[in-house]
Amino acid sequence: MVDDELWDEFHAVVNMTSRQLRDWLATRDAGEETEALPDQAGTPTGRHVLEILGKRKTDVTDDDARVMREVVDEVRAERGDGALEPTAGDDAWRHRLMTIGHDPLQPAPGG
Repeated sequence: MVDDELWDEFHAVVNMTSRQLRDWLATRDAGEETEALPDQAGTPTGRHVLEILGKRKTDVTDDDARVMREVVDEVRAERGDGALEPTAGDDAWRHRLMTIGHDPLQPAPGG
């Protein structure tokens, strides 16, 4: 099980809904001649984030908690510890963050 602090922090940095993330992963993996299967679209971490978004806190595994911590750490490293307000940036930077569920142009949940 995951502690409240990690759960809250993860859901603060992952500001895309599961639908937005699923659509983004599918769009990003769609090629000119091929399209990834929906459950295989995106990066392994992005797919894992999508899985976590569909879980209740009591259903989170140790592996989920590890991925949640990695995502929080990566977003915080890219955005700075307290800076989650919408910020424009380079497309490649934004797209990389979006593969793990954080859209820098979108406000934090509840914000």
